[in-house]
Amino acid sequence: MSEPAFILVRPQMGENIGAAARAMWNFELSRLRLVAPRDGWPNPRAVALASGAGRLLDHAGVYDDVAGAVADCTHVYATTARARDLLQRVMTPEAAMAEARALAAEGARPAILFGPERAGLENDDVARASRIVTVPVNPAFFSLNLAQCVLLLAYEWRRQADAAPSVTEERDRAAGIEVERLADHYEDRLDDAGFFFPPQKAPGMKLNLRAMFSRLALTRGDVQMLHGILRQLTRVRTEAGPRDRDDVDPGTGAA
Repeated sequence: MSEPAFILVRPQMGENIGAAARAMWNFELSRLRLVAPRDGWPNPRAVALASGAGRLLDHAGVYDDVAGAVADCTHVYATTARARDLLQRVMTPEAAMAEARALAAEGARPAILFGPERAGLENDDVARASRIVTVPVNPAFFSLNLAQCVLLLAYEWRRQADAAPSVTEERDRAAGIEVERLADHYEDRLDDAGFFFPPQKAPGMKLNLRAMFSRLALTRGDVQMLHGILRQLTRVRTEAGPRDRDDVDPGTGAA
C-alpha cells in the first residue's frame, strides 16, 4: 500500500517542519514534501525539532509549487479551516483518511496538503485537491498549529489500519500532472475563444474550471478523451472559419 505524501505548502518556520516530521514518524509515515519553504532548505531549526525523525528531512522532496508536488499523486486532500467558494466535498480527518487508505489499498497515490502557518492554503492550492479536510474545532478559535494538524491526519491514517475498505474506485486514476495538463489545455483554448469574459471575472472562472477537473476523479482514459474532444472541436472550428459559421441560421441550424 502506498502511504500518503504529506505536503507542507510554503511553511514558514523550520521548527514546525521538524515537529511535523516527528509527528509523521510517530505513526510510521515518511513521505514528506515541502513546497517553497520560506527560509530555504535544508533548515537547521527543522533538524533540531525533528529529534529521531531526521531521516524524513534527509529524504524530503522540495518543490517550487503545489502542481509539481502533486504531479504523481492521484487523490489530493487539502486541509483548511476556512469556508471556500469551491465545490469540493468537505470531510473530517477520520472520513478522509478512511477513504484515502481504501483507495491506497487499490493502488491509488494519495497526498495531503497543509498550508503555511499564517494564513493557510490559498484557493489556487485548494483547487488542485479533490477533497477538503476540516477538523471540527472550536469555531471561535479554529487555528491549529501546523504540526498539530499533521499529527491529527497521521494518527487517523494509522488508526484506520484495520478498517475494511469502504470505497471502490478505478485503479487507472489520472495523476496530478495529467489533470494539470488537461486544465491548462482547456484554459488555453477557452482563452483563445474568448470564453473568460468579462476580464474581471476571468481569474475566478479559471480557478473554478481547475477545481472542477480536480473534483471529477478522472481516469487516464477520461483525460485522453477530454483532450481529444477539445482538439477535435478546435480543429472543426478552425476549418469552418468565421464566414462559414456566420452563414448558419441560429434558429434552424441550416445554411
